[in-house]
Amino acid sequence: MKKKRVKRKKGFFRRNYGQVFKFFLESRWHMVFALGIFCLTFLIGFIYPYFFRYEILSFLEEMVWAIEGKSAGYIVSFLFFNNLKASFFAMILGVGLGIFPIITLIANGYLLGFVSREVSTIEGISILWRLVPHGIFELPAVILSVGIGMRIGFQMFKGKEKIKKNLIESLRFFVFVVFPLLLIAAIIEGVLIFIGG
Repeated sequence: MKKKRVKRKKGFFRRNYGQVFKFFLESRWHMVFALGIFCLTFLIGFIYPYFFRYEILSFLEEMVWAIEGKSAGYIVSFLFFNNLKASFFAMILGVGLGIFPIITLIANGYLLGFVSREVSTIEGISILWRLVPHGIFELPAVILSVGIGMRIGFQMFKGKEKIKKNLIESLRFFVFVVFPLLLIAAIIEGVLIFIGG
């Protein structure tokens, strides 16, 4: 019985990750496009951190207040569910011709560039290395979600079957790739914030 259960589990993961990889290859140019937009808006935010300055600083202040003095578990769950919700909507709201995912990516790219510039100005550029541990998991998750959202939006007029397939495969990709990446990112970031006080 145990051997059968193990085989079934292996088959389940192999089948789903096989589909995920296939969908990734089909969506790769949407993801490359998303990465390009992110890099461009990050550079704009880093070089010209002047747009929406008050709104961004207010948003960051609210985020700090939300997690200040809280336990590591609370911080991890707060970050995880915030990022999970943002990534899910960036993906699923691609049905609106891919407009919402692109706006989400522009906002995230500029915000990260803005914050990176502000922090490096105060504490030196070497401080940016602290973003790497969770960034290597969080950023790919966001960019992949947006890339999928673009695919959904750009293929809205290719018939019901295409829309249905894209939505099913998008949800599979979200569960098996985006979800675990965001969970790891939130754990790393939450622990670092908690330790750093």
